[in-house]
Amino acid sequence: MTGKKSINFTVVPEEPGDLEGKTSTETVYANFCAVNHTPFDFTLTFCQMKPLSEKDVEEAPEGETRIVRAPVKVKVVVPAQLIPALGAALQENWRLYQDAYSNVGWAKGKMSGKVH
Repeated sequence: MTGKKSINFTVVPEEPGDLEGKTSTETVYANFCAVNHTPFDFTLTFCQMKPLSEKDVEEAPEGETRIVRAPVKVKVVVPAQLIPALGAALQENWRLYQDAYSNVGWAKGKMSGKVH
């Protein structure tokens, strides 16, 4: 009987066409993300919001919640087991971003509030 061996793998994203020096993967811009979950997976729904007009803001009754529709650009479903690693990767990249760009525009202040 042989013993178990330990093997480590590093996964590197490979864009279609990388071997030919060109990519065909579509890039999608999103400035809003809604997060939902089931017992098995998480769904990240990415949307592209347009800024509200002054008229939208003026017509909104004070103290009431208005619904703003955002076109869905893409939904990504990931297994629940991936979420801790995804959260850690986002936190680490956010830290690196702040270190690199802390003196640029809006990044001067800490981002507060919920984004979901």
